Amino acid sequence: MEVLSVLNLGDFPQTFSKLGMFPVFDLAYYIVSILYLKYEPGSVEVSRRSPVASWLCAMLYCFGSYILADIMLGSSPIDYFQHNSHILLASAVWYLIFYCPLNLFYKCVAFLPVKLVLVALKEVVRTRKIAAGVHHAHHAYHHGFFIMVIVGYVKGSGVALISNFEQLLRGVWRPETNEILSMSFPTKASLYGAILFTMQEAHWLPVSKSTLILIFTIFMATSKVVMTARHSHGSPFALIESWVCHLLFGSPLGGSEEDHHHAPAAVPSSPLKSKEELSEGSRKRKVKKAE
Repeated sequence: MEVLSVLNLGDFPQTFSKLGMFPVFDLAYYIVSILYLKYEPGSVEVSRRSPVASWLCAMLYCFGSYILADIMLGSSPIDYFQHNSHILLASAVWYLIFYCPLNLFYKCVAFLPVKLVLVALKEVVRTRKIAAGVHHAHHAYHHGFFIMVIVGYVKGSGVALISNFEQLLRGVWRPETNEILSMSFPTKASLYGAILFTMQEAHWLPVSKSTLILIFTIFMATSKVVMTARHSHGSPFALIESWVCHLLFGSPLGGSEEDHHHAPAAVPSSPLKSKEELSEGSRKRKVKKAE
């Protein structure tokens, strides 16, 4: 009877929203995040030259959203590092991805079918972080709707918003890759998700939080799995954004999004996009170089 009650469609959103993230979902989040770090130019060289700098970069990839959100809400930026099990798990993933003999662990998690599962699990964590960020801000600033959106946005965007600082730890300075200037799909989706969860928190959206978590998780997981499988950097929001920007700001139809995707190779794309859009051939070249 308990199994049937869990599978009951009416109770499923509530059951799903109470599902614990540690360790399975968090593990997937750490693996994908540090996998994207290894895709970054020079990250393998940094791991050989300065393991401490490489570890700090990996921790920013895993916990950058918590650090930035804590700073914005007046808490200690190292507050999340009191969770020893999370830090140890993320550190173990970092070590295995960068230092496992013959790159065996990296090859396993970078194998496309495995990677697609991990990407889907990561989006479960992202959605939960957005909802938690909005809820946390709601308790601190009960009628601060813009603050709720900002904190939820920061929680969902991860390291993207502080990517330039993370680059400095690797000895790289590329201000043109600022995520605000050229937002990737996860960053845009985090912003839209934060708006939706803020509307729900303010009772402007006639759905329960658990239902919204389920719906937004399905959307994010499906979108990211399809984009990863196709090695695509297109956004499901591109058409709507194009029309809205044209209507409100006079931008050319399909302008900024299209221009950004087809920019010359000399102009670096945003960090998160470059991580998610690398071809299999490019990844293999990096592995050979590391070896």
